[in-house]
Amino acid sequence: MFFCYNTRMVLYHASNCEVKMPMLVASNRLLDFGPGFYTTTNREQAVRFAKGVVSKRGGDPFLNVYEFDAEAAYAGLLTLRFDAPTEQWLDFVVANRSGTYVGERYDLVSGPVANDNVYTTIGLYMKGFMSREATIRELRVHKLYDQVVFCRPDAFRYLKYVKTEGLK
Repeated sequence: MFFCYNTRMVLYHASNCEVKMPMLVASNRLLDFGPGFYTTTNREQAVRFAKGVVSKRGGDPFLNVYEFDAEAAYAGLLTLRFDAPTEQWLDFVVANRSGTYVGERYDLVSGPVANDNVYTTIGLYMKGFMSREATIRELRVHKLYDQVVFCRPDAFRYLKYVKTEGLK
């Protein structure tokens, strides 16, 4: 399991600016869990991503820190959770990354990140070079980080801004 769902936890959002009031912003990028406000429990991952954001968009790297009431959110929202890279997770990520997802729209989605290391494997699967079973086996040997994605504005009520850290 990636993290405990019955507690308060710290989440990080990487950016090139301070984000005290998270909001949903239209994006032209196709992401793992669809449109949303992406966070992680892994500080190291967030720091790397913040530096990547700056290299693409300019500015300075920032790490926005939040407290998340996971217990209340998972009790009060329509959520989808993936504890590991499963076939359901793979189907969901591929559908979102390819822009073909037409299923349920959730308030909050959490699970493994298809980051650059993992996305090569998923790309091979999407092009038909790997079977679902081989893809899942391959993904399970990678060190996977997590993501918690706020997909609807109502989900933000469970997120409390703590601080923003400038990174260098």
